[in-house]
Amino acid sequence: MSGNAGQLRRRLGVGDAVMIGLGAMLGAGIFVALAPAAGAAGSGLLVALGAAAVVAYCNATSSARLAARYPASGGTYVYGRERLGEFWGYLAGWGFVVGKTASCAAMALTVGSYVWPGQAHAVAVAAVVALTAVNCAGIQKSAWLTRTIVVLVLAVLAAVVAACFGAGDVEAGRLEWRADAGWYGVAQAAGLLFFAFAGYARIATLGEEVRDPARTIPRAVPLALGITLVVYAAVAVAVLGVLGAEQLAGAEAPLAEAARAAGVEWLTPVVRVGAAVAALGSLLALILGVSRTTLAMARDRHLPHVLAAVHPRYQVPQRAELAVGAVVAALVVTVDVRGAIGFSSFGVLAYYAVANAAALTLTRDEGRPPRAVPLLGLAGCLLLAVTLPAASVGWGAGVLALGAAVYGVRRRAGR
Repeated sequence: MSGNAGQLRRRLGVGDAVMIGLGAMLGAGIFVALAPAAGAAGSGLLVALGAAAVVAYCNATSSARLAARYPASGGTYVYGRERLGEFWGYLAGWGFVVGKTASCAAMALTVGSYVWPGQAHAVAVAAVVALTAVNCAGIQKSAWLTRTIVVLVLAVLAAVVAACFGAGDVEAGRLEWRADAGWYGVAQAAGLLFFAFAGYARIATLGEEVRDPARTIPRAVPLALGITLVVYAAVAVAVLGVLGAEQLAGAEAPLAEAARAAGVEWLTPVVRVGAAVAALGSLLALILGVSRTTLAMARDRHLPHVLAAVHPRYQVPQRAELAVGAVVAALVVTVDVRGAIGFSSFGVLAYYAVANAAALTLTRDEGRPPRAVPLLGLAGCLLLAVTLPAASVGWGAGVLALGAAVYGVRRRAGR
């Protein structure tokens, strides 16, 4: 492997970029996030899903405009640095790497719990090792595997929706919002559901590997987000309509429970396999995104510069990918899946708050979106972040403060 930092090769078209975004969003989030969200919002689950989608749309629009102007690996780390200053870029990158590394561990544990519950941690480590190897072999292999996973997951989700509606057990009364949890609960649920939408960032963080980024990224991001929203809405209506908010909140495997309640027992093991495959897709895309942000921060020496190397043959940041894989493998023995969702959401919401603030500085000539979009996105990110469960807010704020302190110490030492 070359020890020098290099440029990544532009190999991804619109279709590949959309599939990578779908692979990150249509992952384990829809299989695990509905239950804690229903516990927070009650019958307001669909309202929370809509709110999460609005914030995600604003974030996606801001990110796409910025990515088209700055088509380099790193996403908001690059945008914040270029538009707001080095500290804000660093803080965004720090929040993304830490939060998404925890999310990687959660996805790996989801694979283990569905494939072999008695050996969940061992399976999780094996999944991390296998997918890190796939990513190290080149971005085109990752895109091909992601495309296969997306097709399989869509088929499983379609089967669940068809089973719920086909059985005639979907009751409209269960879909009505009775404000039983209030607006605070809806906001908290929206923050938790945001975890399932956040994958579109993967398209932006891969900006250095996309062909014609000024055209490809603004097309791929809304396409991936729109497809995901339609799928999530259909699944949420079907599952909530069959189980109701209270039963959904207590379900360990909501989609499997919905299939069982609809009387389609044979679909339950299929859903379990689908959840494992979906988690693998999310984990694959997450490792891609975190390694690219790690690469960008290493280039600027905010992380060890040795991680900035690009493999001369495969044209991927193998050292960054191996480092991320090693950290995730070590984390899977300590994290809790539901806790990781909240922690990850806080870090990623902070990341997108910086993205929206950066988008506000764009001029019309630079492709600035309508000003209301980044303003709404910024306000939405801050609101959803502070209404997450208290433990997630506390740990998330603490990690961001730690990152800021490290930055300050390094700056002072450099002077």
